[in-house]
Amino acid sequence: MIRVGGWARLSTCDWPGRLVTTVFCQGCPWRCGYCHNPGLLDPRGPATVDWAEVTGHLVRRRGLLDGVVFSGGEPLLQAGLAPAMREVRDLGFGVALHTGGAFPRRFAGLLDEGLVDWVGFDVKAAPAAYDRVTGTRGSAAPALRSLRLLRDSGVAHQLRTTVDPALLDARAVAELGEWLAEQGAGGHVWQEARPV
Repeated sequence: MIRVGGWARLSTCDWPGRLVTTVFCQGCPWRCGYCHNPGLLDPRGPATVDWAEVTGHLVRRRGLLDGVVFSGGEPLLQAGLAPAMREVRDLGFGVALHTGGAFPRRFAGLLDEGLVDWVGFDVKAAPAAYDRVTGTRGSAAPALRSLRLLRDSGVAHQLRTTVDPALLDARAVAELGEWLAEQGAGGHVWQEARPV
């Protein structure tokens, strides 16, 4: 099934306006310097929460919780993400996803199947600076493809960028702002990197 590296049983901030439980999926292909969940980076890292424990929690919280947020790490890394989302839907909950868009084909499948109600999409930088932020060569192309898929899908979303001055100086922030404006991307939020 899905590998859960962490779990917040109750969250009011991971899906704006919703009361949710947040599942932190194990594994990420990128190495952003400001990552606030470094323990989740290794896809072979131990799963610390059994998925059955999460679904049991959901059964007991029907009528109290609005949904489940799949966060990470990078949830799209996991082949079991779609089945887990289907199970959440079958239990009567909404589904949200936090992603950087590293796996556009898998993302397209989720969008096409209508499994996601809301997406928090991390825009790391303007295209030319992506690799510097993610620490991974060629990271811009899949992320930008995923961003296009999201915008074309009509799924509710929020674009957000974490600003770490060591990776994005004032010029890079301005370039990203200009690039987003050129794309017609609204609903963008800037957030300051928090030290781990």
